[in-house]
Amino acid sequence: MSKQQSALDGLLQQRLLPLFYHDDADTCVNILQALYNAGIRLVEYTHRGPNALVNFSVLQQCKQQMPGLQLGIGTIKNPGQAENYIAAGADFIVCPTTEPAVGSVVSDAGLLWIPGCMTPTEIGKAEAAGAKLVKIFPGNILGPSYINAIKDLFPGMRFMPTGGVEVNRDNLQSWFNAGVSAVGMGSRLVSDPLVKEKDFAAIEELTRQALDIVNSISQ
Repeated sequence: MSKQQSALDGLLQQRLLPLFYHDDADTCVNILQALYNAGIRLVEYTHRGPNALVNFSVLQQCKQQMPGLQLGIGTIKNPGQAENYIAAGADFIVCPTTEPAVGSVVSDAGLLWIPGCMTPTEIGKAEAAGAKLVKIFPGNILGPSYINAIKDLFPGMRFMPTGGVEVNRDNLQSWFNAGVSAVGMGSRLVSDPLVKEKDFAAIEELTRQALDIVNSISQ
């Protein structure tokens, strides 16, 4: 199985993609371990700070002790960034925008490219560039009704909202009922207060709760 297909299959099975960034490498390692302990096997680290690439490389080393884990990178906005993280071992690439040049670099590397879209025009652009799944962002602005409104325009396309996804049954149920294939969760899962308190056990428990809810929602 190709790396691209492995990441896509893993995401469609897990249906929840945690994402996070922190400047401190040790904190990143502890967060990753908490997510893994909760049952997560696909994680998005984000390129959002000066230590991102160095920390990502540290996490790649830790990944060797976490069988089955696929570690991707998010907030990639240009081909150079994509190339740097592909060289560092990224398993998939997530973007806040739809840049076909980034998609080409990722596809040439045989990896899954998840572009970010807000409008039907952007979704169409992503589809034309070969995307199999798009990140709908910001989810809190668009809402589940947006997915209902546009999904029939793009048969075969898969959607993953990020932003505005919460760890509660009503919220998650509304997204999956609207037709999404997965949801991305950042600060609602890896929250700043818990990270500041270094309460990684609470992050693990909250992640386990989120996974339990998602797994209980019929596909």
